[in-house]
Amino acid sequence: MSISAAVAVPHPPIILPEVGKGEEQKIINTISAYWQAMNFLKDYAPETIIIISPHTTVYADYFHISPGTVAHGDFARFNAPQVTETVEYDTEFVQTLEQVCVEQNFPCGTKGEQMPELDHGTLIPLHFWHQAGGKCKIVRIGLSGLSLLHHYKLGQLLNEVAEKLNRRTVIIASGDLSHKLLAEGPYGFAAEGPEFDKKITQMLGNADFSAMLEMSPRLCDAAGECGHRSFVIMSGALDCKAVKADLLSYEGPFGVGYGVATFKITGEDTTRNFGVQLAAKQQKQRESEDIYVQLARRTVEYFVQTGLTPPDVPPLPQEMLLERAGAFVSLKKRGQLRGCIGTIAPVQASLALEIMRNAVSACSQDPRFLPVRVDELSELVYSVDVLKPAEPVNSIEELDAKKYGVIVENGGRRGLLLPDIEGVETPEEQIAIAKQKGGILPHEEVQLFRFEVIRHK
Repeated sequence: MSISAAVAVPHPPIILPEVGKGEEQKIINTISAYWQAMNFLKDYAPETIIIISPHTTVYADYFHISPGTVAHGDFARFNAPQVTETVEYDTEFVQTLEQVCVEQNFPCGTKGEQMPELDHGTLIPLHFWHQAGGKCKIVRIGLSGLSLLHHYKLGQLLNEVAEKLNRRTVIIASGDLSHKLLAEGPYGFAAEGPEFDKKITQMLGNADFSAMLEMSPRLCDAAGECGHRSFVIMSGALDCKAVKADLLSYEGPFGVGYGVATFKITGEDTTRNFGVQLAAKQQKQRESEDIYVQLARRTVEYFVQTGLTPPDVPPLPQEMLLERAGAFVSLKKRGQLRGCIGTIAPVQASLALEIMRNAVSACSQDPRFLPVRVDELSELVYSVDVLKPAEPVNSIEELDAKKYGVIVENGGRRGLLLPDIEGVETPEEQIAIAKQKGGILPHEEVQLFRFEVIRHK
């Protein structure tokens, strides 16, 4: 017996009368939808509920499963200590899941518990479940800093364990949407907030798990959401299933988006193997990289796995072996910079060696980041910028943030910024960032240089 059904729900403490003290009436549609969602789950008479919460223990490279036999929690931090919940964990499910993860070398288990008490991302759904008369054992799982494919794979493993134990199991994916919907809200306003909520509610309402797996990390971060990865784990648990989704409600009067959706399995559908599809797409993208990027990727992957620079290189064009130039190697992970190191002028005997040297530095010596781990390699996106010689400029009017990189100098201090950087639109912004990187104060005068690059992706 596999996962039977799933729901996506928010977790605002204000939804409880004891906390909201009347304010909860402003999200009455969310409350009504919550009851619908819990009654929807009750129809499946689950023996186990898996609750995925973004507010339990979270690690960068590991999914944490709550250990033990029972757990308690209350709303004391929200001035309602009288509202309490107690659950019994499904220890057999947890033990089996942990065993499966060990067998498949998947980074998930019960080690490193930091918060045995129930978090509000778990408490809110449980409160509604118990108030609706629901009774069953619980499995509580947190998120991680690993890739979306890892989150999706965890969902698949949850379904595998439910089948192995022949356990009637449902999933509650707990997560709020954007926290940046209103200027007067607790987190302020960002244009990405409403944009994210529009997209994610469409995905939930259409069970569009493929789009959910490929959602822009930049958009997620800017929107200040906390539910996306919970929903991705849920999606993985419904892999290869025909799903009927129903978006029951969406509200955001307090500046935070609250969505409630149900997911009914109607049969098998092998075309909905979205994890496999994304992995294949990423592999195709890697295969389409040009030789400059292939060399950077191969160097990083070999170094991270062995601690050594590759002893040989793939066949390279003559210009990479004979020419010399400064080069920057940039690594991005889920749309965010993960490392960038380069040289303004060549220091190696060839451009190929320049790229290899800077690739190693970018993954292991960028002071802004910890060294790249093996489990991150599949998510990294690379670019290589080959620099043309810099030339001095007399005024800011000679700069163009999209076309030219900029170098600023003051005495022995120097800062550099590449061209066409996301979020940097003007030469003034370029200069300010380059000064900061060079340890030059904003008011200090600098000599300006510009340079062009050939960008390889």
